[in-house]
Amino acid sequence: MPSSQQIAELQPAPSSSASKIDAGVWEALFKARHADEFCRAWLSIQCGMISGTVAGLLLLDDGEGHFSTAAAWPDSRRDLAYLTEAAQQALSRHTSFVTHPTAQGAVARTAHIAQPIEWTGRLKGVVVVDVLVASTDTGAAIRQLQWGVGWLEALLGRQQIEHDSNKLARTNVAIQVLAELHEHGAFRAAALSVANELATRLNCSRVSIGFAHRYNVRVIAISHSAIFNQRTHIVSAIENAMEEAAEQRAAVAVPAAPKTARAIALAHEELARHSGAAAVLSVVMTAGGNCSGVILLERDRGDAFDDQTIELLEAVAALVGPALLTKSETDKLITGRAVRSAGSGLRALFGPRRPAVKIAAVAICATAAYLALAEGDFRISAKAVLEGAVQRAAVAPFDGYIATAPSRAGDIIDAGQVLATLDNRELKLEAARWKSEYDQQSLKYTEAMAKHDRSTALVVSAAMEETYAQLALIEDKVARAAITAPFRGVVVSGDLRQMLGAPVEKGKVLFEIAPLESFRVILQVDERDIAYVSEGQSGVLVLTGLSNQSVPFGIKKVTPVATAAEGRNHFRVEADVHATDVALRPGMEGIGKVGIDRRSLLAIWTRSLLDWIRITVWKWWP
Repeated sequence: MPSSQQIAELQPAPSSSASKIDAGVWEALFKARHADEFCRAWLSIQCGMISGTVAGLLLLDDGEGHFSTAAAWPDSRRDLAYLTEAAQQALSRHTSFVTHPTAQGAVARTAHIAQPIEWTGRLKGVVVVDVLVASTDTGAAIRQLQWGVGWLEALLGRQQIEHDSNKLARTNVAIQVLAELHEHGAFRAAALSVANELATRLNCSRVSIGFAHRYNVRVIAISHSAIFNQRTHIVSAIENAMEEAAEQRAAVAVPAAPKTARAIALAHEELARHSGAAAVLSVVMTAGGNCSGVILLERDRGDAFDDQTIELLEAVAALVGPALLTKSETDKLITGRAVRSAGSGLRALFGPRRPAVKIAAVAICATAAYLALAEGDFRISAKAVLEGAVQRAAVAPFDGYIATAPSRAGDIIDAGQVLATLDNRELKLEAARWKSEYDQQSLKYTEAMAKHDRSTALVVSAAMEETYAQLALIEDKVARAAITAPFRGVVVSGDLRQMLGAPVEKGKVLFEIAPLESFRVILQVDERDIAYVSEGQSGVLVLTGLSNQSVPFGIKKVTPVATAAEGRNHFRVEADVHATDVALRPGMEGIGKVGIDRRSLLAIWTRSLLDWIRITVWKWWP
């Protein structure tokens, strides 16, 4: 109700009309404790302030979109339906309205003055007065009603503040109970904590929480009772009362509160007689529009449950219900979430709705059938490297220094083409020395033969042969100082241009050469697929540098030795290249696919998964 100070501020200065109002009416306005008392006193004051008033009617919004009578003057039992037409006109026009009802051909003796009541931009009601035209100033009457509406606006504001305050208090309690619930991870422990919290806050002797299971409600928690027997008579009576409330989807109280006056309470009355409770209340918990459970409260003594308590419990149930349902499904993985998900899927698939799900299911089945019946080429994929069929190495023939290096890796060379030369200046000097020594020994041999000194001639002849052998060896080294290609091909490795003048040791590999006419493919086959590969099978190779061309090959050899690479074991498989018209180069990489046989597409695509399942089952099988 508006406070006395608010009413005093709204009260007009004394006038001749106001002085005629009974002081008891003002006292009733000041002391009004309910809205209906305030409205009756207010309408009496307004009708008293407007001279010539015959009757007055106050209509207010009942909260459901209808306008009902809040007060009537001078007698609430008098039929004032004739004033509703003016009320409707004022409400539809959102402004003051005056009408003069008269019989046909007669002069109007009365006027109906209607003033709409608006608050926060919405129509909240209308006040209509029936006045005598001869003794009433219509303009003054309208101003009086407009001034008096301010009192009702204060009343509406006070009611809204009280409503919001009560709603906030209920929400605060509900959040605190919900916080208590979330402090426990297990479903039954959380339900028990909620029951204990409500029993303490609402001064209840016992609070029970039941959860809906198919068509029944089963008690899962009773306040201050960690363990209870499900088969006792009191628990059965509690479950019957819970099912009674669940079937009605509404709160049920004994003794009945105004909010539950129309609810059937036979099971609740039976529970009250059986347990000796003075008051019993059941509130339904909902989740997703369905009844998830019931909260039942009992008081052995004290006041009955009123509408305010019922609204508080409904707020608690609205928050606690979904939270408990979530914990219940979490605790029951197989019989909870899995069953619910399966049931939801079956309803969507075979129910009357969700055509998109049905179309998707048909498409999936058709695709699976096609994959199971259609056949395709089963092939094994593996990384591949191209190598020459024969690969020769050009090595240093003796210890020396690099003089020239005209060739490098990647060059196409002909047979006999110089790849590099070694410095042969010391060899030539040494060859000249041995040549000079050979000439000297030849002169000595000639002189000994001229003197017929056969012994000397034999010694000199042996020395000449040794000197000739040394000379031949040096000349051979000079000839081999130029390193040449043994055949036409491509230089696979070797680049000595940055090593001119550097020393090299005898036997060091300087170049690797591969022919251009014959190649082989080296496949790295995963150990999971090696069982499918055998000699004589054919396949196709696609190289990274020639992605628009495919190269056929045939398996030549499967090496029974595995090598580890990238966390997997691979077997080396050699294959011969059958194509000769493709611009191939040794060292090119790509992907090779070996054809195995033809089988269903489903078997091809699920092969790896089935192999993994077999290994896993074998690993864990006892």
